[in-house]
Amino acid sequence: MSSEVRLASPQGKWVLFTTVLGSSMALLDSTVVNVALPRIGEDLDADLGALQWTVNAYMLTLAGLILLGGALGDRFGRRRVFVVGVVWFAVASLLCGIAPNAGALIAARALQGVGGALLTPGSLALIQATFHPDDRGRAVGLWSGFGGIGAAVGPFLGGWLVDGPGWRWVFLLNVPLALLCVPVALRHVPESGDGKAAHGRFDVLGAVLGAAGLGLVTYALIGAGEGVPGAVVVATAVAGVAAGAAFVRVERRRAEPMMPPAIFASRQFTAVNVVTLCVYGAFGGFFFLGVVQLQVVSGYSALGAGTALLPTTVLMLLFSARSGELSDRIGPRVPLTVGPLLCAAGLLLMLRVGEDASYVADVLPAVLVLGVGMVTLVAPLTATVLASVDVGRAGLASGINNAAARAAGLVAVAALPLLAGMGPDAYRSPDAFDAAFGRAMLMCAGVLVVGAALAFATVRRPAPDCARPECHTHGSVAVPPLEGRRGGRLGEGVGG
Repeated sequence: MSSEVRLASPQGKWVLFTTVLGSSMALLDSTVVNVALPRIGEDLDADLGALQWTVNAYMLTLAGLILLGGALGDRFGRRRVFVVGVVWFAVASLLCGIAPNAGALIAARALQGVGGALLTPGSLALIQATFHPDDRGRAVGLWSGFGGIGAAVGPFLGGWLVDGPGWRWVFLLNVPLALLCVPVALRHVPESGDGKAAHGRFDVLGAVLGAAGLGLVTYALIGAGEGVPGAVVVATAVAGVAAGAAFVRVERRRAEPMMPPAIFASRQFTAVNVVTLCVYGAFGGFFFLGVVQLQVVSGYSALGAGTALLPTTVLMLLFSARSGELSDRIGPRVPLTVGPLLCAAGLLLMLRVGEDASYVADVLPAVLVLGVGMVTLVAPLTATVLASVDVGRAGLASGINNAAARAAGLVAVAALPLLAGMGPDAYRSPDAFDAAFGRAMLMCAGVLVVGAALAFATVRRPAPDCARPECHTHGSVAVPPLEGRRGGRLGEGVGG
């Protein structure tokens, strides 16, 4: 397969536009719904448990099936699976928008997650498989910057839609976006895939076990904080751990597993995915609790709280591409060490955000420092994951990294309130929530520091050419020697 499309060419711009638009649908939906939850509960007469599952149903199917989505793209064609995912996501969004009750909404949200699992890894894999090696670092940086807007702008857009046309438009907005994305993808994006993988069975059992393990553990964590009987919590947690262990066993024994153990033979790939767990766990905790802190404790409206986080969006938009280029030149170790530390500093500054907090003096400095850290970190993290494996496994690598990010955020949202001592009614008491929020931010900052230390100790520049003979191979996965040389570009370590 050739990867010769240049980013500056008309086709390259269309490819970038299509992948950003598709992935932004899923990224936006991961955050935009939180702002709409109170109005959803009011309109559909839903209790707190139903609202929690409105969020979790989407995240569980997305995180549990995203590995399978990447493997499907590698086998049947990345553009084909990406387009199917966009259409699936749009149909499920339509069902969410017309849902007559909470049960129908939860079911539609689970279907949305399936569509997200198909389109999210496909968008990034298309970039890695389509662009010339010299342009991959910048393309990934642009994808990270523009696509990351979906997650960062979610609370703002959600508040505006809820206060304006209504909460149902939070979901219906995805339909016209899909109608624009699909024809552009079919016309301008070249097909790509791993011909060697065009045979054999799919690892459905592995996908089911992975999703079940994640779901059961999440239920146990949430239930423990809501007063579910201890015996039920323990039994559910044990069942979730058992499902996770069974997943690992199945993946090791299958001839064609969904998550081949050989891909983790690259120490760099493994290390960066652990860093991803730390980083996105902290991000998930902050973006879940931060908007509530601004509303419950500082007195912001839903729209005001979402708007307060917009500087992170602006910084990502302006500087992510340059961050990707800088990582190409100096290697990923420094960005992946400095970025989490800056993010940790931003979260520590959030400890100053309390009752009657000044936006300029208290909120803005924290958000700016966090945004600089995200700019420094996100594009190099993504590019390093993909550069650590053969281009033929780009979809799989993207799927594993996305699964790690989603699972980290999901578990953080479930566990952080429990660990911080945040009871079921804490959000109704500004003082109680403020105290728990402070403890939660300290925990998130600590996790980011751990991620930075791990990156400093383990991450090295990928080799400049994975196709050369001295690259070590494990099956179809190329594992470049972990050397600290300064020549070459990051994107060139993908065997293109």
